[in-house]
Amino acid sequence: MFGKRLLVAGATAILIAGLGACGGGEGGARGVDPGAVTDAGQGSAGTAQEASPSPDTVSGLKDAVRHLAARTTRATRPHLVRKCTSATRQVRHTQRTGTGTHRTTRTWYTTERYQSCKKVRAGTETYTRTVRSQRWCVRLDDVEGDTARDDVWYQVTPAAYHEARGADERARLEFTPAGTGC
Repeated sequence: MFGKRLLVAGATAILIAGLGACGGGEGGARGVDPGAVTDAGQGSAGTAQEASPSPDTVSGLKDAVRHLAARTTRATRPHLVRKCTSATRQVRHTQRTGTGTHRTTRTWYTTERYQSCKKVRAGTETYTRTVRSQRWCVRLDDVEGDTARDDVWYQVTPAAYHEARGADERARLEFTPAGTGC
């Protein structure tokens, strides 16, 4: 039984190693990371190695940045405590011995102790409730090169916010938004 399992595990390991050596992704053999972003100005134009921007990526001219701090308030909620009660129950045990016509069954009972626990309300407690989560926003003009799309707000990651904040006014920015509006 153990030898058969060992044989199956060995065959599986060899199969996985063989498939891993073959590669399976585009660019894996050439050493190009499929998710890497390359500069469009470098390399040979029109090759398959150049990464196109993600469909979720937006670009435009920096108009403004805004950081909205988290807004919290004090609130109350029921305070739940764990209440346990001890109890006992009778447990039946049986033991069979012998075979055929000499078979006997011995039965005995023991008392088992256990605890039954549940959560019950015991007053109230105060806690800090978040009314609005923290947000980082960037406003763009000429979104995707469309001069009619101005003053569009996007929620961004903190890293993209700090990059936009450090950029010059009216600089071209490109990022993947976390959401729209601010």
